Amino acid sequence: MFKLIVAKELREIIGSTKFAVTFAVAAVLILLTFYVGAKNYQISRVQNEAAKKENLRKMEGQTDWLMVRNHRIFLPPQPLAILVTGVSNDVGRTIEVAGRGELAAQESRFNEDPIFAVFRFLDLDFIFQIVLSLFAILFAYDAINGEKERGTLRLSFANNLPRSIFILGKIFGSFAALAVPLLIPILLGCLLLPLLGAPMLSDDWIKLGLVILAGMLYFGVFLTLAVFMSALTQRSSHSFLLLLVTWVFTVLIIPRASVLIAGRAVEVPSVDQIAAQKNRLRSQMWAEDRKRMSEFKPQPSANPADMMKEFNEFMQKNADERDKKMRELTSRLNEERRNRQLVQERVAFSLARISPSAVFSLATTTLASTGLNLKEHFVNEATAYQQSYASFIKEKTGMNLGGGFMIMRVTTDGEQEKKPIDPLELPEFEYHEQQRERVIQSAMFDFGLLAGFNLLFFAGAFVAFLRYDLR
Repeated sequence: MFKLIVAKELREIIGSTKFAVTFAVAAVLILLTFYVGAKNYQISRVQNEAAKKENLRKMEGQTDWLMVRNHRIFLPPQPLAILVTGVSNDVGRTIEVAGRGELAAQESRFNEDPIFAVFRFLDLDFIFQIVLSLFAILFAYDAINGEKERGTLRLSFANNLPRSIFILGKIFGSFAALAVPLLIPILLGCLLLPLLGAPMLSDDWIKLGLVILAGMLYFGVFLTLAVFMSALTQRSSHSFLLLLVTWVFTVLIIPRASVLIAGRAVEVPSVDQIAAQKNRLRSQMWAEDRKRMSEFKPQPSANPADMMKEFNEFMQKNADERDKKMRELTSRLNEERRNRQLVQERVAFSLARISPSAVFSLATTTLASTGLNLKEHFVNEATAYQQSYASFIKEKTGMNLGGGFMIMRVTTDGEQEKKPIDPLELPEFEYHEQQRERVIQSAMFDFGLLAGFNLLFFAGAFVAFLRYDLR
């Protein structure tokens, strides 16, 4: 009997005109997502290479590494970010690196193309959250009460058919008829990625597979929820209305409301407040340095170069002390702000996880490494690079530049003209993605919640149908 119920669902759903139209629309959107994503990756990669070349070009003609300024590093485009954009277009993609000083990411994608901030991008997160969740509701809102209205429910139970077998076959058959065909355009889209020049490593394929699995679990949540609502109500129009209201709350309202509530409940120091404290310390240190400079008296020497060397060493010492104080203050302020942010994020995400939509979004952005920790990871990678950059500059000049450091030089008429520096000697910035094991482990909690939502609504549909009035 179970196979007959499943076969009946497959025939009714796949053979309907409604399925043909909605599946065609969903398939086109899925393929378009992969195609546009691959094209955007190509464009981003070209822009990234052009930016790196322009950064090196600005150094051409310089004859001294002391004159190197505004050296920048760039966040390279990542293949999975084109399919699950997350905050990758919101955070800065460029960091200006000096030998010392705090680093900050700048120039987000939306800063250059603000139109995308208005309409956002078409990605898998949007396809599953909006399109396919409505797709599930559209086909399952009348799974039980619709059959009662058509008179087929009593006809089915004219035979010796257990209710448990019927509801199990109904849910399993609906999922097989709706979710499995959607895997076809998704798999075709995966084939498009390497063909269109979006290189996918083994780790990327594993994480993409988990993103798709999360999407299927999310699809299952709304499918079982729709069957549950259908078993709770006697009329299909009522279940459809309740499902739409539930969809609006879970997909559109709860995630946004949770952020607003957390923002009011947990106060986080603003960037301007922190900058004001840094500027006060910076002004104080500069006043102290000016006093030291006015009291500085070099050792008498007939060689001006020795005097300038002594002065530069004096300034280097002051810069080191200034940098140490600024690092200590910056580290303390950033740690305090980050701790408050973590509390705020925990509150927001705890409230948002009432919604399956928020759970799915958190799982996919974590897997694609496009979540809230993307900016922090990029800055950490830049900080690690700053150490090698500082060592290189110190090796070339004998000094660690940056942070408002000032030098003085003395030239003579007989000094030979220097050869231009070679910018290619600079250490290359290598961006390391977050570790796969750590990323997957972070997403497991949200996977568990998605599975829990499926079990909860499945159990609700099962119990509700056992008490359902078949007359």
